[in-house]
Amino acid sequence: MKNVLITGGAGFIGSNLALELISKGYNISILDNLSPQIHGNNPADSSPLYKSIKDKVRFIHGSVTNQSDWETAIQEQDVIVHYAAETGTGQSMYEIQKYVDVNVNGTAIMLDLLANKPHQVKKVVIASSRSIYGEGKYKSNELGIVYPKHRLSEHMDTGDFEVKYPGCNEDLELLATDEESKIHPSSIYGITKQNQEQMIMTVCPTIGIHPVAFRYQNVYGPGQSLKNPYTGILSIFSTQIKNGNPINIFEDGKETRDFVYIKDVVAATILGIEKDEANSEIFNVGTGVPTDVLTVAVTLVKNYGIEVPVNVSGNYRLGDIRHNYADMRKIKEKLGFEPEFSFEQGIRLFSDWVNFQEIAEDNYAHSIQEMKNRGLYR
Repeated sequence: MKNVLITGGAGFIGSNLALELISKGYNISILDNLSPQIHGNNPADSSPLYKSIKDKVRFIHGSVTNQSDWETAIQEQDVIVHYAAETGTGQSMYEIQKYVDVNVNGTAIMLDLLANKPHQVKKVVIASSRSIYGEGKYKSNELGIVYPKHRLSEHMDTGDFEVKYPGCNEDLELLATDEESKIHPSSIYGITKQNQEQMIMTVCPTIGIHPVAFRYQNVYGPGQSLKNPYTGILSIFSTQIKNGNPINIFEDGKETRDFVYIKDVVAATILGIEKDEANSEIFNVGTGVPTDVLTVAVTLVKNYGIEVPVNVSGNYRLGDIRHNYADMRKIKEKLGFEPEFSFEQGIRLFSDWVNFQEIAEDNYAHSIQEMKNRGLYR
């Protein structure tokens, strides 16, 4: 299986995957709309991601919402890696139709073609997300394993940001989220990723195609967009620091995420493409280590050597989760994957890369104002 189509392949994960697959002898096609939010208004000049791959692949400038673009892209492909999606938890809560059109309907067009038109596709890999879990997995001394629902503004307005569960009077113990954990996304983005995953895992086996789903945690590393103010807190914080602007830490700064380095994500994905053991399986991809947001900010300030105020504000966004980190046992047992990069190693490599980039304009305040105007930011 040497011909691989990567949708969204000019993006951060897609371009890194494309370059690694090319080095292994694969023939790569990319379908990408070169979104200005990620690539700027003139990608040939403003997008290092696009420039890194455009002369090495069969590039189709198009959209997953366009059937004819899909028909062109699918020709002679053995594997489809489906990355093309609108991303960003906060933005998804007010650009609802856009997120559904691209993420859900774009996937439906692909599956409809695969079900009804001649092709040679043998495997589809879908980029799912940790966001489909919503809040993570917890243990209660009184009730055992529990999965808390969305946090309520009435609690967070008083500075109480921890999750609650009915009948639990003591603090809950955070556990790693395994693939059998409850699916209950807390944002439109998470809902659309759940829909993508379920559609592919349901339809593909009925038409003789092997599906594989990767629930990526928070992916970061050299090459990610420093222009996009809607997603990627390492990029957002870095741009603020480089502009000498203060960092606004949401909640109390103790909210945690599982940050996974781009090279580890690419390595895991290639195992999914190449190994039969991955067929019809769903895998977490992370490090299995939670890191709090305040630690991220303080580490970046130290790495850049630029002193800016780090303000723990108590502000919050509706739709954000408190904690989630991956249980990595399944992908280790079935595919032999273990992450190579710790957060300390990865954030140093990321910071070193940022130091050689042009300082991007800090548009984060604009993205926050959009959420304020819609009542999503408190």
